[in-house]
Amino acid sequence: MGDAKVIPIDSARGGSAAQSSGEETGGRTGGRRQSPLSALPSPPRGGSRRGPASPAEEAPDRTAVVAGRIADSVGQALAGPLGGVAQRLLGRGWEGRAANGLSFLRRRITGDYEVDEFGFDRELTEEVFLSLLRPLAEKYFRVEVRGVENIPAEGGVLIVANHSGVVPLDALMTHVAIHDHHPAHRHLRMLAADLVFVLPGVNELARKAGHTLACNEDAQRLLERGEVVGVWPEGFKGIGKPFGERYKLQRFGRGGFVASALRAQVPIVPCSIVGAEETYPMIGNAKTLARLLGLPYVPITPTFPWLGPLGAVPLPTKWTIQFGAPIATDTHPPESADDPMLVFNLTDEVRETIQHTLYRLLVQRRSVFF
Repeated sequence: MGDAKVIPIDSARGGSAAQSSGEETGGRTGGRRQSPLSALPSPPRGGSRRGPASPAEEAPDRTAVVAGRIADSVGQALAGPLGGVAQRLLGRGWEGRAANGLSFLRRRITGDYEVDEFGFDRELTEEVFLSLLRPLAEKYFRVEVRGVENIPAEGGVLIVANHSGVVPLDALMTHVAIHDHHPAHRHLRMLAADLVFVLPGVNELARKAGHTLACNEDAQRLLERGEVVGVWPEGFKGIGKPFGERYKLQRFGRGGFVASALRAQVPIVPCSIVGAEETYPMIGNAKTLARLLGLPYVPITPTFPWLGPLGAVPLPTKWTIQFGAPIATDTHPPESADDPMLVFNLTDEVRETIQHTLYRLLVQRRSVFF
């Protein structure tokens, strides 16, 4: 697989291939309308090169040729004998979706895609990660999103949310909520714990999805570049708290996130999430096993580990994600980030706003599952 191009985080993302991959052509060949599948750009052919090529130049071309042949073969099959079957199974507009998919596959194989300096792969996140998470948000947890208009359409903003549920599904669902419900379809750049970046496989996926280490330096850089940054100050104490302490916010740390917002002069938007606490009711913690594995906790729930792999399936609770009114920071100079009393007061204001909103949402909730 080819290497992707790295671009600055504030540069335009996505190449021209992403813009043209799904367009239909009105041209005709032999009196027949061309399928979008046949309009896919052809890869460079080795015979068109003048003079001998170096091994370094030939490798990308061979990859592009192989990718092109795979895409062409699939496209011809769908546009020909399998077209009628695809029409019945996938419905109208399937040709455009298939063309997009084949173009996406070709770009991944040849390395014709872009990532920013943090490793964020916008195309992969939108086409794969969010597509996989969206059914979970819409059909399984039936997430109701409120107050998304409180997130600015552009510029940096810090989202601060409560954390719960044993597995950080709340962070993933918040990303889906912001991207799908905000008019600007903005992406949430999460500040994740160290553990995320030492787990094999998870590290790479987190980077591709735009997440970075939870440190003040990275947070400030993202905010200054106009990104939507998400932070969960409770950390593992929040996500791994016992079920009996559900919806009771844990300590918010030293307020480093507030200091970053003050330095970047961006608003803070409190976010309250109801429903995540009950997905994995934590009734116990295997602390000895957790120490042996180097994990913050090993949860014991009504279904895990008793039901084996089935115990890892979250309960289908009904979720509500509420974004509160922005708390301005530009009324203070950037150097006020070094004032511990101001940082403490703003941190406490954010925490109290989230806590009171949680109580209000719980009173309004009809049922955990409906």
